[in-house]
Amino acid sequence: MNIIERVRQCTLCRGELPFEPRPVIQGLPTAKIMIAGQAPSMTVHKTGKPFNDASGKRLRDWLGVTETQFYDPALFAIVPMAFCYPGKGKSGDLPPPKICAQTWRAPLLEVFEQIEFTVLIGQYAQGYHLTDFVNVSQAVAGWQSSLPKLIALPHPSPRNQLWLRKRPWFEADVIPALRGRIQEVLGDF
Repeated sequence: MNIIERVRQCTLCRGELPFEPRPVIQGLPTAKIMIAGQAPSMTVHKTGKPFNDASGKRLRDWLGVTETQFYDPALFAIVPMAFCYPGKGKSGDLPPPKICAQTWRAPLLEVFEQIEFTVLIGQYAQGYHLTDFVNVSQAVAGWQSSLPKLIALPHPSPRNQLWLRKRPWFEADVIPALRGRIQEVLGDF
């Protein structure tokens, strides 16, 4: 059994999460782009389809890709920091359980050897992948220094409206650069 199938059958958090584990991951070793997010939402937990919610719609718009492209595992590896819904907190979903990344992240990154571009969504993915991570705003503001290998984005959640309104440069500058890099990597797909 390959590592992706092992992740899909993982039950490490059984009894610690509000629901039975239902790991959500997408990707083939040939994927060109990795989406490194936080953890599935309740909607994603129910459907088993990554970013199958309002955040996913906004993310696909930011990337400038169709649903067909986004859900093609040969193009996009969707590998969150935790694979199961962590539960609800005071101001949104709870943080991804650390045991997920501790157990699965390094072996998974070895499988996706053909990744040309990584999209780091939110503080947990950025904190793991960026050695100089301070906060999301600073990581996103430094977007030019990380291209063409990766880019840091805020979470595309509808809850982030205020963050986006306070930073008009994000949609004016970062989104066009993001879409351009995605098209470079995807080519004619």
